[in-house]
Amino acid sequence: MFEMLILTISLLANRLNLNSTNSSKPPSSDPNRKMQPKSKTGKKAGGQKGHIGTTLKKIDNPDKVEVIKVDRSKLPLGQYRQVGFESRQVFDIDISRVVTEYRVQILKDDKGTRFVAPFPKGVTKAVQYGTGLKAHSVYMSQFQLVPYNRVQDYFADQLHIPVSEWSIFNFNKEALRFLDNFENWVKNELATSDLAYADETGINIGGKRYWLHCVSNNCWTLYYPHKKGTLCHDHWKPYYKFDCTHALCNAHHVRELTRAWEQDGQKWAQKLKNLIETINYKVTESGGALDAQESQKYRIKYRALIKQGEIECPEPRRKNKKGKRGRIKRSKSRNLLERLKNYEQGTLRFMDNEIVPFSNNLGENDIRMTKVQQKISGCFRSMDGAQIFCRVRSYLSTCRKQGVKSSHALDLLFNGKLPDFLTQIVV
Repeated sequence: MFEMLILTISLLANRLNLNSTNSSKPPSSDPNRKMQPKSKTGKKAGGQKGHIGTTLKKIDNPDKVEVIKVDRSKLPLGQYRQVGFESRQVFDIDISRVVTEYRVQILKDDKGTRFVAPFPKGVTKAVQYGTGLKAHSVYMSQFQLVPYNRVQDYFADQLHIPVSEWSIFNFNKEALRFLDNFENWVKNELATSDLAYADETGINIGGKRYWLHCVSNNCWTLYYPHKKGTLCHDHWKPYYKFDCTHALCNAHHVRELTRAWEQDGQKWAQKLKNLIETINYKVTESGGALDAQESQKYRIKYRALIKQGEIECPEPRRKNKKGKRGRIKRSKSRNLLERLKNYEQGTLRFMDNEIVPFSNNLGENDIRMTKVQQKISGCFRSMDGAQIFCRVRSYLSTCRKQGVKSSHALDLLFNGKLPDFLTQIVV
């Protein structure tokens, strides 16, 4: 009984000592978090040379020019002539509703036969929503993650246009349909790319837990919801079913090694953490990859620390041979040690291949907005909603990586077009 109490206290104490540096917890959850001063780089504060700023600048062709003349009644008596103007520009917005009425001409010949001009493509009803409104609705609900009822309020309050939540959902389904071929195209591009990032997160659909997967690189992004899955961890084993080369996220390794040192007192873990960070520094300094000789030097050091870990954190042995069968339960530090030993190639691949990064940050950044959506809305009401979110976000994320703004990308989509880099896809 006493031993169980000590074990329970130890487990609870270890949990309290977890923070963003030794676990996957976000920095916002750290108790009494202190801002760490940034290391000095020798650069001046502010935007660096070559940085594209967002300073407001005058434009050559303003939309409206208002001339303000001098009130001559307040001037002293004398002769005055105009010598020029001093100008200042005010940037503002005009939120307004635009209703276009199409009136097609009807002609009738001597025999009474009527000839009617055709309406523009897409204009099929007496009253309908335009493509600009649909694109704006999808932009707000899927990119800015504004809930349907607030999008409805926005159109009613700011634009005086009645739009139901069901109509907003239909706009999103329309975008989903337009992007059928886009999704297949992205799958092919990612499957043939030299490097891809992968990450996953749990989502709530109608009160049930599902997985949302993200595969991406510097040019393409693909999100996909999935009904089935296994417990997610750093080395998510189902990924090893893919026939490809694997590289592992060392940001996770650094946090786990920090935990092993701080909570379990594993000296090998602290040394290995320092070694991995040193290798990362050397790789960055050398321009993306180490030469074969230096790479082998660090690989030998890596293996030596793994051997030290084998001594300091040995494999547990079964006390009672007649007891339970199967794998003996291991500590977190032992599990980490075995993973770093068995997956050495994937762990150190970043120091030999210049296209392989130190961490999976791009994949995690791409999937981050999914968590924001879950925090705002709590869940997806249906699988349709999850599929809409994934496909539209895949399109918008890809467009942003290609230098196309999200609002422009949606305007093109609802007008039956795609950005130039997707010209081979038929909408």
